[in-house]
Amino acid sequence: MIATLRGEVTQIEDNAVILEVGGAGLRVLVPAPLRTKARTGEKVFLYTHLAVREDALTLYGFESQVDRELFNMLLGVDGVGPKVALSVLSTMTLDAIQRAVFADEPEVLSRVPGVGKKTAQKMALHLKDKLKPTDALSQVASMSDKDSEVLAALTALGYSVVEAQTAIQSIAKDAPDDVEERLRLALQYFQ
Repeated sequence: MIATLRGEVTQIEDNAVILEVGGAGLRVLVPAPLRTKARTGEKVFLYTHLAVREDALTLYGFESQVDRELFNMLLGVDGVGPKVALSVLSTMTLDAIQRAVFADEPEVLSRVPGVGKKTAQKMALHLKDKLKPTDALSQVASMSDKDSEVLAALTALGYSVVEAQTAIQSIAKDAPDDVEERLRLALQYFQ
């Protein structure tokens, strides 16, 4: 119904931005990365999804069509509503989601707030049929078991999945395969 919005950010809330469009302020729920980049007074263009319920009309906004499509794919998973889908996009990047799906690691998805083990497994199964692997992803999906251990260690230390994966990607290609050494190198990324 409402596919896109272009307007000025007038206010930033905990999980939304208020976007002034044609003199009306629209509350648009957005993923955390978009919300942290948004600045009051800035003009933005969002791809949107309108959730219609008996008691509410809720707008969800995304930076790209790909993010909106992923959001809609997540809504197709049994037990996943807009809040959980938004939580996934707030916590993980598309690459991280694809990596978890194609490397058969639903436990990575279960680290998202609001996503349990069974829901994560359903999400991984559902998305495996919908997402298309890319050439870059085929390299990323082959994340070694050692890097999976480093990812688990970093998230246990309190880093988000996105932060942990970014730190792992910063490790030099010729770095040793020792888990402890790779963890030390990943932790250097945060210093």
